[in-house]
Amino acid sequence: MTTSVHDAITAAPTASCDTDLAQGPWVFDAAPGYGPGASDLDVLPTPVTRPGQLPVAYQRMDDAELHARIRRAKDALGERLVVLGHFYQRDEVVQHADFVGDSFQLANAALTRPQAETIVFCGVHFMAETADVLAGPGQRVILPNLAAGCSMADMADTESVEAAWEQLMEVYADEDDDLAPVVPVTYMNSSAALKAFCGRHGGIVCTSSNAEVVLEWAFERGRRVLFFPDQHLGRNTAKAMGVPLERMPMWDPRKPLGGHDEATLRDAKVLLWHGFCSVHKRFTVDQIARARVEHPGVQVVVHPECPMPVVDAADAAGSTDLIRRFVEAAAPGSTIAIGTEVNLVNRLAAQHPDKTIFCLDPVICPCSTMYRIHPGYLAWVLDGLLEGEVRNEIVVDEAVAADARVALERMLAAQPRTTARP
Repeated sequence: MTTSVHDAITAAPTASCDTDLAQGPWVFDAAPGYGPGASDLDVLPTPVTRPGQLPVAYQRMDDAELHARIRRAKDALGERLVVLGHFYQRDEVVQHADFVGDSFQLANAALTRPQAETIVFCGVHFMAETADVLAGPGQRVILPNLAAGCSMADMADTESVEAAWEQLMEVYADEDDDLAPVVPVTYMNSSAALKAFCGRHGGIVCTSSNAEVVLEWAFERGRRVLFFPDQHLGRNTAKAMGVPLERMPMWDPRKPLGGHDEATLRDAKVLLWHGFCSVHKRFTVDQIARARVEHPGVQVVVHPECPMPVVDAADAAGSTDLIRRFVEAAAPGSTIAIGTEVNLVNRLAAQHPDKTIFCLDPVICPCSTMYRIHPGYLAWVLDGLLEGEVRNEIVVDEAVAADARVALERMLAAQPRTTARP
């Protein structure tokens, strides 16, 4: 039987990318940084945002008591509560989720429970913001640990995107036809403020599930796309659609005109923001080559947030849900190497004992911010609801929410493809 990622780290912390992962995340809640296991390449915004908190009493509870409290609260609250759990959450949390999925699926799942007074989102900050934007009247959203942010989302801040937009509007000022000079597309992994930016400027939100459909939507309306914050998802998706690499310059927000001349920007089809996911950037072509040598006949499937050479070297690429379906469709006895967050890989291996499933990166390194959600925080916020106290509520200003809702509703209408990129 496959053990959970947390149990594996605890049993052999030296196999982890950071031995501190074996500790409770509350130890790091008030400290600068994204937590144990975060990449050295992650740039921490200033000032430090969203410090978390967990009462000492909950820090000291053992697993049995925490899980009992969570079950008791869920039973008492009934249909007034819905718990959403992202695929990358630790098993100790996912077991209590009413819905488990990727960001697109969970955004839709929340809409199916209009009777729920409270949505508890076991994910990261931008996901809880999105749930609040889409929530119905009288619904509130809770993020169990406020320190659960996202380094990729923080790589595109509102001020930098606004500045980039102003420069692009000057470059494209003389373009006058039925198409917009540029359409902004933000990945779900971004703040509500940037989703609102897209809503105001004729843009849209995408997920890894529907990125191709969203780019098609954008190209029907504009000459080119400004895609942020993840360069790799944008590059891999556009390349698969036939956009040449030379027409996909990367915008560096620290440089005038993103580091390019006007001719390059005019010829561009997709402007890629200088952002990335530190988890998916860990995967390499060498890891794929090693898997093929050690496991002849192995099938390799990776997430499109991985660098382009990794996606090109894989047998298939797709969203977290598509990876799940790829595994389900594989024949018994198959060997599958997966390039995505290790909690999902570990869970798929446990669910499919008739197949050999392993993570391309042999080092156990979960998403450092997803890992900030622990059963202790979930028990604490649910106990609060029983006591009539709403803890860690996420509230998006209505002026921002109104514009963000426009871009998100466009996203929800862009139904994803159901096949992987071979």
